[in-house]
Amino acid sequence: HGGLVITASDEIHADVLVEGGRIVALAAHGTDAAESWSADRRIDATGKYVIPGGVDGHTHMEMPFGGTYAADTFETGTRAAAWGGTTTIVDFAIQSVGKSLREGLDAWYAKADGNCAIDYAFHMILADVNPSSLKEMDRLVSEGVTSFKLFMAYPGVFYSDDGQILRAMQQASGNGGLIMMHAENGIAIDVLVEQALAAGHTDPRYHGDVRKVALEAEATHRAVQLARVAGSPLYVVHVSADEAVEEIAAARHKGLPVFGETCPQYLFLSTDNLAEPDFEGAKYVCSTPLRPKEHQETLWRGLRNNELQVVSTDHCPFCFSGQKEMGRGDFSKIPNGMPGVEHRMDLLHQAVVDGHITRRRWIEIACASPARMFGLYPKKGTIAPGADADIVIYDPEAQQTLSAETHHMNVDYSAYEGKRITGQVETVLSRGEVVIDGRKFTGRAGHGSYTPRATCQYLD
Repeated sequence: HGGLVITASDEIHADVLVEGGRIVALAAHGTDAAESWSADRRIDATGKYVIPGGVDGHTHMEMPFGGTYAADTFETGTRAAAWGGTTTIVDFAIQSVGKSLREGLDAWYAKADGNCAIDYAFHMILADVNPSSLKEMDRLVSEGVTSFKLFMAYPGVFYSDDGQILRAMQQASGNGGLIMMHAENGIAIDVLVEQALAAGHTDPRYHGDVRKVALEAEATHRAVQLARVAGSPLYVVHVSADEAVEEIAAARHKGLPVFGETCPQYLFLSTDNLAEPDFEGAKYVCSTPLRPKEHQETLWRGLRNNELQVVSTDHCPFCFSGQKEMGRGDFSKIPNGMPGVEHRMDLLHQAVVDGHITRRRWIEIACASPARMFGLYPKKGTIAPGADADIVIYDPEAQQTLSAETHHMNVDYSAYEGKRITGQVETVLSRGEVVIDGRKFTGRAGHGSYTPRATCQYLD
């Protein structure tokens, strides 16, 4: 009641009526229509924004990596997401080499079932492209798992060669699935890692050094050309390098169905963080790596120009103590990943305050665009009659300081320790249930439900 409703396309002073977990009506504030409504509860949003719940299209709860697991479970991670105004995550189920897609997907269903505070869906990581896993892709699409991630990086773990990638893309072009790509030349990177370690270069900053901009750009280019040959769409995850943005822009200019995602860490952090002394740089080890500061402006421009469509978090937290420390003396043993699911909406609001993007573009890249990309729109990602009542009351004037002392992610450091932010989530509804109430958590594990997805809605 009384707030400014912001969607990707409109800003209107409107009241929003919620019933049975859905939005049933909007009416201009103060009109007879709005005044005629009766409700069990009225939430005052005067002076606040009323925005769709965030859709984070890239999280890794409980992900196994390098002999350990991401520190957030589905329970702790989705609770932290709710605190930050995100009401849907799309996480990654993982196929193990030698196992079926079905076994991997069922394992992830089991991890999440009954544990999530907000709604969730899954992408599928293909780690073993073979005739039977290719056939399984069709079944998964019909069941609402409509995107498949492949890796040009991590030989021996998730890596697929160009032939496997081409076959998976051909399969996707037939079944309507979206291919997501980790675009880095992992074979070349492994050589550079080996050479760096042999030269005694063991500190975290060398993680950024060996994962060259050129090797992200080269892999992005190669992925685009393979998708072009296969006639499939391509979504490049966690784009961090200016030259990779250029490859995506060039493909889009040709009219190819190529999309790009970046993450807050690439927009706000840099190689300066990787170079922090006393092994502190390990906190910022993720892949693709953080880049020199000058890459940030290209990423912001890409978001403004729609060369990049989505900002996700790639939330994959490892504690500094006991997990990141596994790589003391050998940067290649530092678990790759950073926490972020709680702060995406706030950091992107800060980008509005700083003049990088408009308010509507904030909602587009954080809510509407990921919902469309992953077949969840207009159930998710907007405020409109018929949509799920995933609604955030956002205070645009509130001041907060990001810190591990106050965040709700299950990790012992913040990548943004001490950063001042203008704007804060006040109240969050997930399918009409109040899960954050005046900055108090009132949700519960198990409220979140599994949400099957349609195919990518940018291809309709």
